[in-house]
Amino acid sequence: MTPLEISARELNEGLKQATGPCLIDCREPWENEHACLPGSTLVPMNDTPNRLEELRQMEGQLVVYCHHGIRSRQVVEWLRTQGLTKARSLAGGIDAWSLEIDPDMPRY
Repeated sequence: MTPLEISARELNEGLKQATGPCLIDCREPWENEHACLPGSTLVPMNDTPNRLEELRQMEGQLVVYCHHGIRSRQVVEWLRTQGLTKARSLAGGIDAWSLEIDPDMPRY
């Protein structure tokens, strides 16, 4: 089974591949406006059930992220119950990304 979480370093390597994962930002719009991963799609946590079919249409692996990885893990656990078994949560969220990969990314 696919691990529930992916580290910032693993994600960074995966994004360098031609068939990298689809990024889903499950934070609120104001958080996304402050900082986001390039190419990500904003699907706030509370909107996830209403946008399930949209998420099903995305090809490949989904990586969901939030601020610290708590909300994204909950979203991924729910997505997996809906059959999206390759969905993963970014461990430590966008905060870990800014600390480990992109120090120029604004932190909050």
